[in-house]
Amino acid sequence: MKDLKTLDLNLLKALDALLDEQNVTRAAARLGVTQPAMSAMLVRLRGTFGDPLFARARRGIVPTRRALALAEPLRQVMGQISALLQPAVFEPSSATLTFTIAATDYAARAIAAPFATALRQRAPHMRVSLVAVEEARVQSQLEHSEVDLALLTPETSPPDLYARRLFDERYVCVMRADHPAAQGRRLTLRKFCELDHALVSYSGNRFRGVTDAALETIGKARRVMLSVQNFLILPELLRASDMVAVLPARLVRGLDGLAVFNPPVAIPGFTKTAVWHERTHREPAHRWLRELLVETCGDTRLRSDYASDITSFDVTHKN
Repeated sequence: MKDLKTLDLNLLKALDALLDEQNVTRAAARLGVTQPAMSAMLVRLRGTFGDPLFARARRGIVPTRRALALAEPLRQVMGQISALLQPAVFEPSSATLTFTIAATDYAARAIAAPFATALRQRAPHMRVSLVAVEEARVQSQLEHSEVDLALLTPETSPPDLYARRLFDERYVCVMRADHPAAQGRRLTLRKFCELDHALVSYSGNRFRGVTDAALETIGKARRVMLSVQNFLILPELLRASDMVAVLPARLVRGLDGLAVFNPPVAIPGFTKTAVWHERTHREPAHRWLRELLVETCGDTRLRSDYASDITSFDVTHKN
């Protein structure tokens, strides 16, 4: 490789785009240059690194081993350069940035809605775009800055990303307020199993969930009569029927017309985490955003990552 003094940093941007797009035309469009100009930069990159870097393929180009080895260090360098160009002081009240957050429908109701309210109060000119989580693409979306933050569980969080725990969720049993089974002080296991149940299945074709697994451990079973793909539709269905559902507690908090009971069987809950990429790890605006997210989730045990050494308590770097 040539001496650093002779390296054109624009070439690093070109390499970053080529690695992401694996297509010269798309990489050129991403950087706002012509295809011949991008091809010329690729020639210079090959001379700089002493390697072909890419080979032609049926649909674009494919990276060589050398190019693949450069990919992660390059992303880190580009993130650090981006952080250098950020204002030294981030002022929320005057900021006009737009953040994109990937979330499930549950996370949109339990986390994103109160977060958006808090953001509106403290940073009135900032905007938030909520998009559906695509587990197969979320790591790529974060790497390419299509998404700034994803709200996931530890089990679904991609490797090699930063993650911060937001809260631990528990399950409750929910039914309409005037349901016959809601008249007593507690819901017995026998009655629980006799009722008609509804559940959420993102695949849309299953009638089994964590509750059924918990019941099996004690030799019991329930009747699941309805499966839906969206958490947010269930409260209305419960209000209009005699069905019951086991739902995350934060999902039904503050909703009218529903009775909430502790399930008569121990059902494991889950943890919600915020996940982000190295590109935005050190940017002041993003650090402030993450801190506000933790605050609105109500986890007061964690101190601010914005003013402290984040590697000591705030962040887990996944391996």
